[in-house]
Amino acid sequence: MDDLREKYLSLIAGAGDEAALEDLRVQAVGKKGEVSLKMRELGKMTPEERQVAGPKLNALKDEINSALAAKKAALADAALDERLRTEWLDVTLPTRARRHGTIHPISQVTEEVTAIFAEMGFSVAEGPRIDTDWYNFDALNIPGHHPARAEMDTFYMHRAEGDNRPPHVLRTHTSPVQIRSMEAQGAPLRVICPGGVYRADYDQTHTPMFHQVEGLAVDKDISMANLKWVLEEFVKAFFEVDGGVELRFRASHFPFTEPSAEVDIRCSWEGGTLKVGEGDDWLEILGSGMVHPKVLQAGGIDPNEWQGFAFGMGIDRIAMLKYGIPDLRAFFDSDLRWLRHYGFSALDVPTLHGGLSR
Repeated sequence: MDDLREKYLSLIAGAGDEAALEDLRVQAVGKKGEVSLKMRELGKMTPEERQVAGPKLNALKDEINSALAAKKAALADAALDERLRTEWLDVTLPTRARRHGTIHPISQVTEEVTAIFAEMGFSVAEGPRIDTDWYNFDALNIPGHHPARAEMDTFYMHRAEGDNRPPHVLRTHTSPVQIRSMEAQGAPLRVICPGGVYRADYDQTHTPMFHQVEGLAVDKDISMANLKWVLEEFVKAFFEVDGGVELRFRASHFPFTEPSAEVDIRCSWEGGTLKVGEGDDWLEILGSGMVHPKVLQAGGIDPNEWQGFAFGMGIDRIAMLKYGIPDLRAFFDSDLRWLRHYGFSALDVPTLHGGLSR
């Protein structure tokens, strides 16, 4: 046994790697190793011989296993020391670039619009997206037989049997916020009402949900001339036009304004790029008009003393025009690659004069 002890302790001490160490473990204490075979011979010995040989063999096996474990730990430490000696890390190097989140074009354009109108004295008003049909239709002078009130155009909320509350709809425009603002603040008043709206429509230029911003100004001496100036200033700032902008007001009809007008801007299309303020083409961008007396009355304002103008435009639409987004549906069903292309850095802050600052 002394020979076995000296043999394997010497071999273990000289092992150069873990593979050689494993071979020695199998040779010494594996199932067919020399020490294991010696232990099997205990059964052939007399009881007196087993009492002497058994403890010695167990002690030898434990010593070899301890030597194997110690050598394995020493080899691991040596390998780690070698890695630390040959490998190094420059902690002064910059980290790998990480993608930053981007702001959705709808959010960005909403901020731009808000900043521009804020300079002209308009505050932001908000209201519920689910509203009664009185706020969404009746208060806006939209008669009961109007096509917009049909279920094929408007999303009506389900009503349980016995529910006596007035019908509720997903608002089809942000005009109900104008009524609520007049009720809450009275006159004079100057607000814009941005937010999501819903209509039963879906194609390249229409989606069931989209975003509008509507404006309302009420005062004693207010006219279409004031409306024209506000819209001209907005278009120049939003589309970042240095010179003048020519607007064309076309007579139209909206139940909530009288007179009513569709508004076009002079523009050109060169290489598929929109240029505002030049060219021979016209592009419709919004609807507008003087607030109908019945709408003022619905908001609790005396139309014999006050008058006002209102306008409304699609945030999605003007975002498409300004930033070259071809399909309205892309705002809602595109992936992160689209957002990385059309999104805005969080450091791009809208200024009160249009454009972005960093």
